[in-house]
Parts: sequence; C-alpha cells; structure tokens
Amino acid sequence: MSDDTRENPKAIWQRYYRDRREALIGKVADLSEREARLPRTPTGTNLLGMVKHVLNVEAIYLGATFGRPFPGRDELVSDDAYDADPQVDWYATEDETLAGIIGLYRRVIAHAEETVELLDLDAIGHVAHWGGREVTLHQILVHNFNDLCQHGGQADILRESIDGAVGWRSTGDNVPDGYDWPAYVARLTALADRF
Repeated sequence: MSDDTRENPKAIWQRYYRDRREALIGKVADLSEREARLPRTPTGTNLLGMVKHVLNVEAIYLGATFGRPFPGRDELVSDDAYDADPQVDWYATEDETLAGIIGLYRRVIAHAEETVELLDLDAIGHVAHWGGREVTLHQILVHNFNDLCQHGGQADILRESIDGAVGWRSTGDNVPDGYDWPAYVARLTALADRF
C-alpha cells in the first residue's frame, strides 16, 4: 500500500501541486530577464509569461471563484487589461520583473493553499468567466492541475532549447548521468529518416 492511500485527498493534491509549481518556477528562476522573456515559439510563448499566466489562473480559480479574492488583486491582470489585450497574461510588461512575478506567484500559491485548507472538496464556487457556472473545489483542483501540468511540459521543452537544462524538479534529477545525447538524437533521427 502506498503512502497516497493513507493520505486525505487534499494532502495528495497539495503534495503533487507543490512539486509541479516548484518545477515551473525552477525552469525560469535562474534565467536572465531577457532569456526569461524571450519568445520561444511563433505564437510568442515565453517562460516568464507562462508563470504570469499560471499565477493569474490560480488567483481566479482558487480565490474569487470561491468568494476569496486574492488580497493583491491590483497586482493581477485586470479585466480591462484582458479586454485590451487577450494575451496580456502571457508576457511580463516592462515594469514587471522576473523576481517580482515569482514573488507574486508565491503569494498567490499561499492564498490558493489557504483556500484548499479552508474548504471541503465539495464546496461550491462560481466561475465568473464561465457565465457564473457552479463548480466544486474538487473540479477546480483537477482543472487547475491539468493546466499547470500542460504548461510545465511546455516549460520543460522551452528551457531545454535555451541551455540544455532538463529534469523533472531540477536540472538532471530524472535523466541518466553521462548519457550520450548527441548519439541518441542521431540514432532517433536515422530511425525517423527510414520513413
């Protein structure tokens, strides 16, 4: 029997969510402002913008949705800003910093975890931008975890493209030591070229 079967469902969520949050932060925290902001895809995806997006999502879903607006609401992206630019939560503005966004995310995380501690999994909330649709805390936790994992996977790939840093929680923590990556890539390329 694993430890998971003895823990309550909220404790399981909190442990896995904390790991994924820290992994996302770890993909950007040690980069320069430029490297963190630089668009890496044709649609402008960048690592710092990903963190900004996730923190705004968490502040809404694990705050306002359950009648617990994040205390620093003026630090989040406003509805007016979204109306002016629907991508505004996907990049850092000139007056935002890497350290500032990570610090804000850590405060949002603390507020979100407080929401989880205070409410039962079947607590009812309403998502304003879903037309006020009724949801449970459990539904939102699953919804948010899915979103975080998707962006964490994107961050893994983007970070590897910057400096080759790979790993689940931190650089090198789940990859074979001393592996000959160029030979591996050459082998996979040769295999693909057969088709």
